[in-house]
Amino acid sequence: MDVTALLLSRFQFAFTVSFHIIFPSFTIGLAAWLTVLEALHLATGRPAYRFVFEFWLKIFGIAFGLGVVSGIVMAFEFGTNWSELSRISGPIQGPLLTYETFTAFALEASFFGVLLFGRKRVAPWFYLLSTAMVALGTTLSAFWIMVNNSWMQVPVGYVIENGIFVPSDWAKIIFSPVVWVRFPHMLLASYLTGTFCVAATGAWYLLRGIFGTEARIMLQMGLYLAAVLMPVQLYFGHLTGDYVHDEQPAKFAAIEGRWHDEQPASEVLIAIPDESTETNHYAISVPVLGSLIGSMSFTSREIGLTNFPPQDRPPVLIPFFAFRIMVGCGMIMLMLAWLGTYLCVKGRIEQNRIFLWCTFLSFPLPYAAILTGWFTAEVGRQPWTVYGILRTADAMTPFLTTRAATLSLIVFCTVYTLIFLFGIFYIYALLRAGPAGRLVLPATDATPNRPMSVVKHPAAPHHPTAGE
Repeated sequence: MDVTALLLSRFQFAFTVSFHIIFPSFTIGLAAWLTVLEALHLATGRPAYRFVFEFWLKIFGIAFGLGVVSGIVMAFEFGTNWSELSRISGPIQGPLLTYETFTAFALEASFFGVLLFGRKRVAPWFYLLSTAMVALGTTLSAFWIMVNNSWMQVPVGYVIENGIFVPSDWAKIIFSPVVWVRFPHMLLASYLTGTFCVAATGAWYLLRGIFGTEARIMLQMGLYLAAVLMPVQLYFGHLTGDYVHDEQPAKFAAIEGRWHDEQPASEVLIAIPDESTETNHYAISVPVLGSLIGSMSFTSREIGLTNFPPQDRPPVLIPFFAFRIMVGCGMIMLMLAWLGTYLCVKGRIEQNRIFLWCTFLSFPLPYAAILTGWFTAEVGRQPWTVYGILRTADAMTPFLTTRAATLSLIVFCTVYTLIFLFGIFYIYALLRAGPAGRLVLPATDATPNRPMSVVKHPAAPHHPTAGE
């Protein structure tokens, strides 16, 4: 086995996954919010909801396309870099990815065109249905991916025949308790990504004094939804920690920075873990809290990394710090959501420019939380690809050379960087243009006694390049 090729292959997959997850985590939440906006527009007939919907639909279309393009590559990597994983676990992972195609991709392919181009060609109720079906498709895609990944984290419902993992109970695989903790956790993270991006955009417009009506809708809806979702997300985060504690004790010890058994265990808030000496430098700890977090007990014994052979331990630095960054981002988002909701209710949010700036600058937080959460889960799983039964080194394609791995890594990094720059530049151009422009509205948006009208947004000049 070429150790350098293994390291490069791991870095390549980490790079492509990290790049890809940015876009689905945004579009899953945004698709659900678009459904809510369209329903509000039909229920109230308020033109502002239509303006906001059409504006974010353009951004959704770009982000959705970037997510599809960047995600396809990972399927090829299973063959080029991780063919042993595909061969050994194919009878389980293959059908799960096929289910994603038959459900999620089928819904998205069927209704995405209606969502983009069918506004004037279908009945309003069917357009709302199409929006909901696209949102359901993105959710199902996340579900099947999380089923697949959760099986790799905690493999269940399988037998080994001739060195191949063969499914013995699909119900155990699909309805694993781990799936129904991790899937809601990921889904809520996606919803929060959408809400904070929308709220940040609304805050940006209010700071610039433009698109006032639409900006208030974005800001208020984003903050209200985040205020409700954040506590639920923290609860599912706790449940996720419980499964890691019970099923992946080495990962849990690495996250906690706990080297030796403790009873009761302290909680290391911050430190610099040192694997060479199996200790923490400059540690700040809280007595007993580690036992309470790990086992909901004040006296439980919590195991340390020295209980595991060195070759079975995950790297400590990445999961240790990534977990703390994720939690820190979550706490800041909770504070912003609750404070912002309070200011909205009191009618003081537009006068508080400091808070508007904080909200605008908060849009990277959910992305940072999602990425560090994935780093914690995936790096903490090492040295296993399928936890406890298939090592990462044994999952790599045999005879993969350093030269081939280096070349593919350079190509992927170059192409993905170009795609990312193009996508971000275009999305930024759409954000700069804002929800402005001429829009032909149906009778529900027209003024009384006028069956059809052409509405020009009064807050900004017409931008013919903003997607018309």
